[in-house]
Amino acid sequence: MASTDNKRVANNTWSNIYGRVPTVGPDKMKVTFCTDMDKSVIVYNFEKRGWTQVSPEDDWNFYWAVTQSCRNIFSVETGYRMADNQTINHFPNHYELTRKDLLVKNIKRYRKDLEREGNPLAERGDGPGKYLHLDFIPVTFVLPADYNMFVEEYRKSPQSTWIMKPCGKSQGAGIFLINKLSKLKKWSREARNPFNPNLTKESYVISRYIDNPLLIGGKKFDLRLYVLITSFRPLKAYLFKLGFCRFCTVKYDTSIQELDNMYVHLTNVSVQKHGDEYNSLHGGKLSVQNLRLYLESTRGKAVTEKLFANISWCIVHSLKAVAPVMANDRHCFECYGYDIIIDNKLKPWLIEVNASPSLTSTTVNDRILKYKLIDNIVSVVLPPDGVPDVRWNKCPSQEAMGNFELLIDEELVAQDERENPGKYRNSSSKWK
Repeated sequence: MASTDNKRVANNTWSNIYGRVPTVGPDKMKVTFCTDMDKSVIVYNFEKRGWTQVSPEDDWNFYWAVTQSCRNIFSVETGYRMADNQTINHFPNHYELTRKDLLVKNIKRYRKDLEREGNPLAERGDGPGKYLHLDFIPVTFVLPADYNMFVEEYRKSPQSTWIMKPCGKSQGAGIFLINKLSKLKKWSREARNPFNPNLTKESYVISRYIDNPLLIGGKKFDLRLYVLITSFRPLKAYLFKLGFCRFCTVKYDTSIQELDNMYVHLTNVSVQKHGDEYNSLHGGKLSVQNLRLYLESTRGKAVTEKLFANISWCIVHSLKAVAPVMANDRHCFECYGYDIIIDNKLKPWLIEVNASPSLTSTTVNDRILKYKLIDNIVSVVLPPDGVPDVRWNKCPSQEAMGNFELLIDEELVAQDERENPGKYRNSSSKWK
């Protein structure tokens, strides 16, 4: 009896810290899972649900895969055909959103498509290439393809700073800032150097650097937000409420001397953790809830609400931009890591989207957050009985959503319109 009570207390403890810990009934189907990642945050969550770990070669129901494994499964060569009771954590061509060059291409195409339709969302702003409502990514070009267009833009304001990023890398790798065309020409010459044959194969994006970021304590930061997609057509997206800010360890400085100091300019934890000023207790992180409280007290509630509404707006329209080209496989879901910078006018800018946001925990709070994230993801993407089934309508209950909130569900909107004709006809809602 005592051991049963102890078990109940232990389960309650885990439940309070990490979220719900479902129990497995005797008549419930046994779920099998596999993963390529050696992360306790994943394995712990799945085993707590009573799932059994198997290898990718065995019969599995739930696969938490790295992107390469997912590509292999969906490639024509393997001929793998997924069953109705299988679910995997990436869409076949997730890179349409997460490769920096493709994200930019898809957003530009989305703007043009809306413009062609005469949609008011595509209303132009002052100057070429400017949009009133869809201006949520910095001016960006793909190199070497758009080199001439970039030079033309650069010459309009030769004192501006630009940031170069390799299209297919993450965690701050290969990033540098330029403020002179000569620096870019030098990079281009080195890239063509026969001693660097790999560089010629790699394309880069070059974006206007957001040189007026909102600072807290004199330091630059960005937001890492988790966005869960269960379907692209119709679009069903959820925002995890427990996102966080990532801070630079060195105070922001726009001087030329600090142009190459990545501890001033890059917020990636993978970069900052090597700095002398890095604090391993809080990991240079601040919760989104605390950011909201700080902004409400310093800038006011109304502008803070507007900022967070604009962040949601920017996420939804980035997803709408890629929805037409996504392979919308019903076996798939995906949790993207959105990186957003807020400027000192409280305007959010979408910097990039990650297909495999880090599940490594740098602090205790980080570990608790990521346990909750995985637990809540599984509850949202699976039917109420906890067994994968592609025939399910992907409409989770409020309780199942946990710390996720609904960003958009086009199916529910369409249903509401059918039941209430004309409800959205005169609406100024930007979600339409």
